[in-house]
Amino acid sequence: MLIDPYGRPVNDIRISITQKCNLNCFYCHREGENEKTAKEMTPDEIKKIVEIAAKLGIKRVKITGGEPLIRKDITEIIEKISSIKEIRDISLTTNGVLLAEYAEKLRKAGLKRVNVSLDTLDPQKYQKITGHNYSKQVIEGIIKAVETGLNPVKVNMVVLKGINDTEIWDMIDFSAKTNTILQLIEFIPLNTPNLSFQEHHMKLDSIEEELRKRAIKVITRKLHARKKYLLPNGAEVEIVKPFHNTVFCANCTRIRVTSDGKLKPCLMRNDNLVDILTPMRNNANNKKLEELFIKAVNLREPFYKK
Repeated sequence: MLIDPYGRPVNDIRISITQKCNLNCFYCHREGENEKTAKEMTPDEIKKIVEIAAKLGIKRVKITGGEPLIRKDITEIIEKISSIKEIRDISLTTNGVLLAEYAEKLRKAGLKRVNVSLDTLDPQKYQKITGHNYSKQVIEGIIKAVETGLNPVKVNMVVLKGINDTEIWDMIDFSAKTNTILQLIEFIPLNTPNLSFQEHHMKLDSIEEELRKRAIKVITRKLHARKKYLLPNGAEVEIVKPFHNTVFCANCTRIRVTSDGKLKPCLMRNDNLVDILTPMRNNANNKKLEELFIKAVNLREPFYKK
């Protein structure tokens, strides 16, 4: 198992496969990537990175973007990863616009579960946040994913003060009715204008306290020590509070790969990236690639420390 210098195990990997997207959400942090690039990894290169990660003890893979479903080879990518016997779980995060079309194909390719971004049920607010009017397609995609057997289906709601903060309980009811898990996510100041952050950032403490009062059960996940609240109406609600949260960072078990093939020890930093794609394209052997992984893990440190 990979262990970083702060004693944190690293057992899952989050791979961005594109920076391209069919939405334009004003709060998007682009997985911490600052510069746009056309140099995307091929399915075989993605598979090779996962094989090296699996050999070092990583068991879970999450595919992200940009919007991963706009890649025409997305099912091939999932198939190649699912062929690696050490990988126990493959998930994907998506804006859901194309999910109704792809859900069945992805499940058959080996995808286990999916996270879908949906910040509001109001079409006008959705247009304001994303720049497009695809909210109906996203809801259809969520329903299709559940029907297809992807489990769990999580709905990601970034809570934005003055925009969707009055919809939280409506979203909780929606998650109960659709048999999905709602993730309430704190807006973070990464790759977004300061004015937008200052205007729309909202702490989730008061919401979490109300959930705690209403919950019939509270579960603490290992990843980030996140709390999940089970409510009487059947809803499951997770709270994701990364901003200035030392507990969140102390329990991070994830390493990332950028869309141009660099190992990224922390979402919030770009000064400690380790290029693995260039050596791979220069025919570096497995030992060298493993050494690069270990180097990246040794560069990990909590962004918010006690």
